[in-house]
Amino acid sequence: MNDATRTSEKDAAQSNGFDGLLLDQGVIIDLNATSKKHLFQELARHACEEIDAAPSVVLGALLERERLGTTGVGSGVAIPHVAVAGLDRVRGLFARLGQPIEFDAPDEKPVDLVFMLLAPEDINSGRLKTLARTARALRRPEFREQLREAPSADAIRALLGGDAVTAGG
Repeated sequence: MNDATRTSEKDAAQSNGFDGLLLDQGVIIDLNATSKKHLFQELARHACEEIDAAPSVVLGALLERERLGTTGVGSGVAIPHVAVAGLDRVRGLFARLGQPIEFDAPDEKPVDLVFMLLAPEDINSGRLKTLARTARALRRPEFREQLREAPSADAIRALLGGDAVTAGG
C-alpha cells in the first residue's frame, strides 16, 4: 500500500467516524455463513473472544432483535445491533461474507456486508447515534464498493477508521 492510498483510506475512515468502535479483532473477511442464524453464531463467537459475555447470550439477543424486524437495510448490508450487559461503550464487528446470504432485507437482496453493534444496556441514545452513523456510511455506494473490494482485513479496518492498521495488510 502506498502513502497516497493510506492517506486516502485514513481520510475516508475519519469521515466515517468509526475510530475506536471496532473490537481489536473486529474485521472478518470471507466469513462463511449459510444462514442468518449461522452468521449470528459466528459473530457472537468472534465478539465474545474480546468482550466479557457468553456467546449464547449475544446470540440470544441477536436472534430476539431480529424477531422484532430485520436488521438488513438493503444493498447487501445488515446492521444487527443489541445491548449487552457489562460493556462500557459501543463496540463493533464488521464481517464481509464469502457468499451473500438471504436476510429478509427490504430490497430482498442477499447480504454480504455486516456491521454488528454491541452496546451497553444503559446508553440507548449512544447506541442509536452509532447505529445512525453506521447506516449513513454504509448507504454510500462507493463506500460499500470499497469494502467489497478491499484486499485484506487491515484495508477494511483502515476504511472503517481502525487504529490498528499494519502496512503489509
